[in-house]
Amino acid sequence: MNFIETLKLRSKLLFIFILITFGLIVIAITGTLNINSMKKNVDSLYFGSLVPVTELNKILQVYNGGLANTIYKAKNSEIAPLDVRTQINTSLYKIKKVWAEYESHFKRDEELQYVEYTAHEIDSMGIYFSKILNALENGYSLRDISINSFEKKIAHINQTINQLISYEVKVARYERKRFLEVYDSLLFEVGFMLLMVIFAVMVISYYVFKSIQNDQTELELTTKKLKKANKKLENVSYTDSLTGLYNRRYFNLVYEKELKRAKRTHSYITFMMLDIDYFKQYNDCYGHIEGDHALKSVAKVLKDTLKRPGDFVFRLGGEEFGVLLTETPESNSAIIARNICDAVRGREIKHKESNVNEFVTISIGVSCCIADEALKEEILITRADEMLYKSKDSGRDRYSITTNVSEAVPKEVNNKLSAS
Repeated sequence: MNFIETLKLRSKLLFIFILITFGLIVIAITGTLNINSMKKNVDSLYFGSLVPVTELNKILQVYNGGLANTIYKAKNSEIAPLDVRTQINTSLYKIKKVWAEYESHFKRDEELQYVEYTAHEIDSMGIYFSKILNALENGYSLRDISINSFEKKIAHINQTINQLISYEVKVARYERKRFLEVYDSLLFEVGFMLLMVIFAVMVISYYVFKSIQNDQTELELTTKKLKKANKKLENVSYTDSLTGLYNRRYFNLVYEKELKRAKRTHSYITFMMLDIDYFKQYNDCYGHIEGDHALKSVAKVLKDTLKRPGDFVFRLGGEEFGVLLTETPESNSAIIARNICDAVRGREIKHKESNVNEFVTISIGVSCCIADEALKEEILITRADEMLYKSKDSGRDRYSITTNVSEAVPKEVNNKLSAS
């Protein structure tokens, strides 16, 4: 391919690149504007209506629960005057705080009259309870308080706040209707613009690629070279640059493929989730360079321990590693997990900030089962994650294993530990 022909080809490819880039920019700008608009509607619907209702219900709970119970108990001499004062003051403070949070939200002009009236009634109730507190200070007994009068005031404040709640619910319905209308409109606009961009790209690309066909012979050699380069880049994209292990991207591909294969053959599949104990403290103490050395050392243990063709080792992120074993029963999986813990500890990497050992250690969660069609894709990972936290809760520098993967048990395990 001579210089002139190469220049022509580059010009055509550059034109395609500019065209596609322009289309993507248009899509991105349109998407951003519309998403922001939709976000405002969602915020208005949920945070403008549902949160205030929750706050108003909290105030009602304080009136009907804390304050009412205190007065009834005081009337029956079930609690001491000092406790009465404490509970009333605490309840009034909580009402004041929650009401301040409610008032801090955006209020429409037509809503202000409801809010001002309710605020006046809450202030009146505050004055009423302040008089009760003054009476207690002056030595009066709450046994003489008029329960009938008290219950009327509680009923009145309940009615007042419930009216405000009803208004907030009506606003929520109105905002939802507006949101759906805006959403439908935006959906149509985005869809129309995308169709126009795609159509324009297809039409122009047709003429551009038609002219490029004349250079097909010269492009064959370039295509072969690009395939080789892409293959190299693909291998690099699947590898963690620090440890040399497979990365999370490759894990997603391998996990799905091996799980499907295990289901077809009804064979054992094991997933381990590994986490270096107190690694944040290690980095804080020794610095990130030494932290990288520790990660490389743990990676080497995993490479040296797991050498079978059906063993896959990944760095999932940070100090977290993953191991996928095929055709490995529970007993062998447990032995491998124990060997990994021993080998990591055996490298004797100093860790004076660890609460487990003087050396760097690792905690492992293991889930193992014979795969069948009922096995859901995420359960194996969820169980391994649960076992990892069990290992940490049990003292770290150990493994925990389970074969119970028939049904995932939802647990909030993310961010459970304050230090890893």
